[in-house]
Amino acid sequence: MSAFGYDGWDLVWSVFTVLAFVVYVFALFAVISDLFSDHELSGWWKALWVVLLVLLPFLTILVYLIARGRGMQERAQKRAADAQRATDDYIRATARQSSPADEIAKAKALLDEGTITQGEYESIKAQALGTQTPTGAAR
Repeated sequence: MSAFGYDGWDLVWSVFTVLAFVVYVFALFAVISDLFSDHELSGWWKALWVVLLVLLPFLTILVYLIARGRGMQERAQKRAADAQRATDDYIRATARQSSPADEIAKAKALLDEGTITQGEYESIKAQALGTQTPTGAAR
């Protein structure tokens, strides 16, 4: 025994206990979040899993991970792919946006080159400023 009333193995056991509890809480939240994000599982099955999680938490988590682990992984991959797709769409939409001044400057350059007519330039300018819809009809 040391001066503080603990030996080295008490410290090791305490660290192990804390880590085991953290792993348990992580697994519990993973199971609960997967359980409620699964739209194919009926409400009665979800309720049964929750009751079992309350009554026999360690055994239920183990059974859930064995029985539904593959589905958990597939749902997590789908959520990650959906999030990545949404991020990519947002980045593409944001990158494509240009200011009205940019649109007018591009149209002016095309007008100066003779690529578009004065009427087309005015239409593009009005569209960029938001005073006209793309079809030319007034708002």
